[in-house]
Amino acid sequence: MAIRTIRHFGDPVLTTRAEEVTAFDKELRNLVRDLTETMVDAPGAGLAAPQIGVGLRVFTWHVDDEFGHLINPTLDLSEELQEGEEGCLSFPELRYETPRAFRAVARGFNMHGEPIVVEGTEFLARALQHEVDHLDGILFIDRMSAEMRREAMREIRESVWFQEGQGPEIRVSPHATRGLGI
Repeated sequence: MAIRTIRHFGDPVLTTRAEEVTAFDKELRNLVRDLTETMVDAPGAGLAAPQIGVGLRVFTWHVDDEFGHLINPTLDLSEELQEGEEGCLSFPELRYETPRAFRAVARGFNMHGEPIVVEGTEFLARALQHEVDHLDGILFIDRMSAEMRREAMREIRESVWFQEGQGPEIRVSPHATRGLGI
């Protein structure tokens, strides 16, 4: 498989809702492997398909030495909230306090189309919510207070990766991609 380039803030794929997976085939299994290898290489606690330019509802995670992936997830969240620092591979080296539900139950499918349920609290709950947000085109800075978001945007604009445009070149396909790739 392959380690893929991670898209940075500013790439439109990160703010576009991903499409449901309809085919549980070899291509999907390869995508899950690429996501896992890229996440481990980065390193990160999770990685969603849009972060590597693929507009499908797939993500991987690595929390407490446990690896997993989820396809077409839905979330049930507790009313109890937690505050904590959060980062994102699409915002290199930046971390901010971000409110999240304390507990999350994620339902979806594995790469073979079998239904799975993942339950987590604290960091796993945070990771599940963060990655599902990516699939919905929501970034973790969107969850911050207005004051914290202003501070984050200032730091993003000052960051080397944002100023130098170290992210991949954004190209528009001349073909109809239905949002599945750029």
